[in-house]
Amino acid sequence: MEEILLGESEFDLMELIWDMAPVSSGELVALCDERFAWKKSTVYTMLRRLCDKEIIRNDNSIITYIVDKEKVQRYQSENLVRKNFGGSLSLFVNSFLGDRSISREEAQKLIDMIEKHTED
Repeated sequence: MEEILLGESEFDLMELIWDMAPVSSGELVALCDERFAWKKSTVYTMLRRLCDKEIIRNDNSIITYIVDKEKVQRYQSENLVRKNFGGSLSLFVNSFLGDRSISREEAQKLIDMIEKHTED
């Protein structure tokens, strides 16, 4: 597995898979029709792409995930920071916050996270 970047629709489908796995492909088709108005062919095309990316497995029409949600989120977040902010987490946070304020509690949570991940 080299790349775990997902498009918005692929991520929507993965949300269902992460919530329901193991799940039959037929059940996914029905859910996707209900929630997103996707055709059967669209769902099967996305399932094939996700299999090719080695993010899911399709064994006899039973879909399970190989890569968990947190790993996908981490990879996509790192890619966003690298691609759009030159790898600078501080530039990303500054851009993300913009002109808005955060609560002291939220700021303290961020400080605690930063301290936990700071190298000596």
